[in-house]
Amino acid sequence: MSNKKKTSADLQGLTRLITDATVGITDLVEAMHQRIVHPPLLPSTPIQNLISNIASFTFKNIRWSTRLIGSGTDKALGQLATVLGETKATDEREAIRSVLNGVIGDYLEKNDNPLKIKMQFRHQGKAISLDRKSLEETYPTINGKIILMVHGSCMNDLQWTRNEHNHGTALANEFDKTPIYLHYNSGQHISTNGQEFNKLLEELVQHWPVPVEELIILAHSMGGLISRSAIHYGQQEQQLWITYLKKIIFLGTPHHGAPLEQAGNFLDVVLENIPYAKPFARLGKIRSAGVTDLRYGNLVDEDWQDNDRFKMQRDQRNNISLPEQVACYSIAGVAGKSTDSISSKLLGDKMVSVKSALGQHKKPSKDLNFKKENTWIADETSHSELLSNLKIYAKVKSWMD
Repeated sequence: MSNKKKTSADLQGLTRLITDATVGITDLVEAMHQRIVHPPLLPSTPIQNLISNIASFTFKNIRWSTRLIGSGTDKALGQLATVLGETKATDEREAIRSVLNGVIGDYLEKNDNPLKIKMQFRHQGKAISLDRKSLEETYPTINGKIILMVHGSCMNDLQWTRNEHNHGTALANEFDKTPIYLHYNSGQHISTNGQEFNKLLEELVQHWPVPVEELIILAHSMGGLISRSAIHYGQQEQQLWITYLKKIIFLGTPHHGAPLEQAGNFLDVVLENIPYAKPFARLGKIRSAGVTDLRYGNLVDEDWQDNDRFKMQRDQRNNISLPEQVACYSIAGVAGKSTDSISSKLLGDKMVSVKSALGQHKKPSKDLNFKKENTWIADETSHSELLSNLKIYAKVKSWMD
């Protein structure tokens, strides 16, 4: 897509988003109005009903005018591609779009919003076409050893470069491998992304210009769950790419969920059960399917299908083991100085606890049983620093031999 068309599409996407947000806020205000005018558990008077009827007419007009104006603006922006000047895509623009997809990516996909991210392999921020000629042009010195980088929630492939360091580029240079970066909409269900990732990997190895020798995955945060989901579906379908997968290294992956999403689910339930606060519960339900999947670390469709994802419930995941024929490694970060204290292990890297990152679970059936020598805890390392910390790189490098 040209920069002109991309700019136009982004503007259209924002217009649709603002339109829907305005309508959503109107719904929220109307719900609050109803709660105040008609107190819970008390009968309503004729005057209260009259007030509600007048207010309802007003709110309907707000919704109607918002949608009308939004629709007209959306069509007008569609014509801007021919008159907009060249606008270079920036890292900041990519980052904002990635966060938006992480938070409401399922909504963007459902409504075919131009701001949605399409899953693709990228190199230096540019999409790679999966045909022999394009791959050879992208990688003039292509070889059969592939290292695939999978980013986390609300992030993108460009964010592997931090503090002038990129784990993927450095590993590719030191170990003579071809680096590829996955870019995806992290707001969709993990299993949805896992299935699409599985298909994309099969297409990649089928069109690789030279014989594939090995595939290694380095995954950060949610990227590790999507990789595990892809492996599960790849094994079920007996895909060719699975036979080339030799190693997978997880950086701060919430194998058994993230505390922040578990807390968010608790808040949903509390707000739903406080009469005057109930309208605000819908704000918590804005968050995407990808985010709610992080509550326990869902990997397959069966983990979320036929369930209300905002309802507080126990961990009902299917037990998905690590692939037996693949060497699996995991690193957990600890933001504090000590890795021995209980609080440090619970807080972990401020996003993922140590036990979750290392796949440890009180139920033996859910424990991932990483080999002890294949795990490591990095102190004074936050969740985002797992992407740039040189001691993390040194440890990953020691596992590459």
